[in-house]
Amino acid sequence: MKRLLLSLLIAPSLLAQHQPGRTSSISIPFEKYTLNNGLTVVLSEDHSTPTVAVEVIYHVGSKNEVLGHTGFAHMFEHVMFTGSGHVPYGMHDKFTEGVGGSNNGQTYFDWTRYWETDPSNYLETALWLEADRMGFLLDSLDDKKFRAQRDIVKNERRQSYDNQPYGRDRELMGLNMYPNGHPYSWPTIGAMSDLTGATVDDVKRFFRLYYAPNNATLVVVGDINRETTKAWIAKYFGDLARGKTIPRPNVGPASLHGEKRLTFEDRVQVPRLWIEWPTVNMYSADAPALELLGEILAGSRTARLTKDLVYDREIAANVSAGQNSTENVGDFSVIVSPRPEHSLTEIETHVDSVIARLKRDGPTADELKRVKAGQELDFLSGLQSNLGKAFQLADDQTFRNDPSYSFRIGYAKTQAVTAADIKRVVNKYLGATRIVLSNVPLGKRNLASHAERSTVITDPLTEKTTEIRP
Repeated sequence: MKRLLLSLLIAPSLLAQHQPGRTSSISIPFEKYTLNNGLTVVLSEDHSTPTVAVEVIYHVGSKNEVLGHTGFAHMFEHVMFTGSGHVPYGMHDKFTEGVGGSNNGQTYFDWTRYWETDPSNYLETALWLEADRMGFLLDSLDDKKFRAQRDIVKNERRQSYDNQPYGRDRELMGLNMYPNGHPYSWPTIGAMSDLTGATVDDVKRFFRLYYAPNNATLVVVGDINRETTKAWIAKYFGDLARGKTIPRPNVGPASLHGEKRLTFEDRVQVPRLWIEWPTVNMYSADAPALELLGEILAGSRTARLTKDLVYDREIAANVSAGQNSTENVGDFSVIVSPRPEHSLTEIETHVDSVIARLKRDGPTADELKRVKAGQELDFLSGLQSNLGKAFQLADDQTFRNDPSYSFRIGYAKTQAVTAADIKRVVNKYLGATRIVLSNVPLGKRNLASHAERSTVITDPLTEKTTEIRP
């Protein structure tokens, strides 16, 4: 009840139409249309504050790369801030941060997004900035700029992956979950060797194919006049050329055969256990139940794994669990760091025991009610800001061809998940087909879970990322 009261305080305009336990009537008004060049536009008026959010999401991410040429999608997240045909380097920040706004970008397997938040009287400027780099980025991109951004990305990889404790785990999971060349087998940031070998001509070809109006959605949310906004969009985006038809990778889920046990020696002080099962993509009917399963296992102090390992037995320092669904594939992970004097083997045994009880009995009614309330709060909290609404509208248009999908259908599907659904998915997906990765301190392979059955990965943290397939 406390969480629902908090929801009422943070999002009264949304919850006024919503009654928990019934089909969602949450609604964000919007208008959707398409320009002749294929650019999809979504407009949503909200005059609560004199601010506006502008987002452009491109339906391209690291999965659109090929083996040997990885990291291009993320590299463009950096290159897009180096200036464009009519916007000198540094002016993008001055036109947003300089007037009290903000801007940023983000890359994932399936998408790359860019956004500005500004006082609403700077909306025309924000639209011009996005249109200029969509249509004229290559006019100012030279080898010097490209090399500078490439070096920045390489340093980001060193900082966030190679020299970060446990930073290689996600990459190693992808390399071993999927076959060689699978679009989801490499990390978004790319391999160091691919970044080193990339040329400005390579990234220009990538840009010409994927950064076209017909592969993008423009979302504007906030204190706007729709007719004026439409006129500005036509003015700045309307004459940009349509791109070629975009090839979409046709890939299936992971096809593990049984259990794969790996040991990785890392520059860490404390070992860590990562268990991962292949599951489903975002379109699967089982995705909502798997998302709630993550909350039941490790979403709060009273979640099953957290309560058992961290508070009751006091053998783990922290636990996380959750479903990760992308456009084509999915996985479910449990990650645990033990307390001193407790082994990864002991941790794994108790993780399996907790999951086995859930398989046998399913969740309680109170557990399901609690995690649904948490999901409701998270969903509504994300819609408090213009930018949060822009993200949701953009994602739903890009992957569902319907900006209102989450409000009309997705949210209701999550609220409709039953205890029987949770029991079914935990039995169906969290079985023997999985990867168990033990990340252990250098020279301490014996600390791996069931070390005698685990394959040691020898991959020194060098400038080159090596694919390791035991």
